[in-house]
Amino acid sequence: MSKMKIIFDTDPGIDDAMALAYLGAQPRAELLALTTVFGNGGVDITTRNALYLTQRFGIDVPVYRGAHTPLVLPAPTPAPHVHGYDGLGDIGALDGFVAEPQATFAPQCIVELIREYPGEVTLLAVGPLTNLALALELDPEITGLVKEVVIMGGAFGWGPRRGNVSPVAEANVINDPHAADKVLTANWPIRAVGLDVTTQSILSTAAARELGRTAGETGQFLFDISRGYEKLYTQRDGFAGCAMHDVAAAIAVFEPHLFGYARGTIRAVTDGIAIGQTILKEEGRSFPPGPWDDLPVQTVCREVDVEGVLSAYHSVLSTHYGGLKTAV
Repeated sequence: MSKMKIIFDTDPGIDDAMALAYLGAQPRAELLALTTVFGNGGVDITTRNALYLTQRFGIDVPVYRGAHTPLVLPAPTPAPHVHGYDGLGDIGALDGFVAEPQATFAPQCIVELIREYPGEVTLLAVGPLTNLALALELDPEITGLVKEVVIMGGAFGWGPRRGNVSPVAEANVINDPHAADKVLTANWPIRAVGLDVTTQSILSTAAARELGRTAGETGQFLFDISRGYEKLYTQRDGFAGCAMHDVAAAIAVFEPHLFGYARGTIRAVTDGIAIGQTILKEEGRSFPPGPWDDLPVQTVCREVDVEGVLSAYHSVLSTHYGGLKTAV
């Protein structure tokens, strides 16, 4: 079975942990590196969480610490009501855990790995896009060497929620809109997995509990850390479950047929009342000249086979982790 080389750019994060568990279990994934960024916590927290999760899930992959602030704006205020103060649900899992990342700065690692494997690397980015923007600054030519850039980010107007931080802005984009605009307008192949599909990809309480039964200690751990995360969705959206934002993006890498797509040029708004909004000018639609002209055409997810995503997640985790022992 041929494997796909993946750099996972992440800010763990509960749904990041869910996505990493999937990548560690996915037999077609060859994880080259985890690169961390601020977002669901400060970069020291997200880096520690990445180190912890790779050990807990038994994933042998180096972790590289990345950006701690956006390109232009101040660092965002943490939101512990979403992921907890420790980023992993405040269940005490990280008590006493200490480990150190690799010495290389994450954007430099991204450049080096893309250069080492030209045409083979998929960048899967599920946090603010600062590391990718900094990698572009270090070496603009990587745009012609990467296989694909799959991002969890944005909202384009098809789904049930156009924003989760403001009425129009998704969290990863608004946390560094300047980086997002730089990445989305670069001449490399992008597939954006936004709120249009991720807010439909709901892991119900019953399904999460079932994974706790079938996916061994990893499944139970994911259930435990997501209790507060799920409570937020129950209070805000009125359903018993949680959105698998980053999981949907990870599954899109390997199961692209589970999604429907639109094509066009993309911009991220970098100031004003709509800061963080993502704007898609679809192919074939005519407008007066504007800031979306003469840009590379990218791909945006607009539809999702929810049952297919849930089935793929359950199958991969249960097959791999069922019966496995915790690594730490």
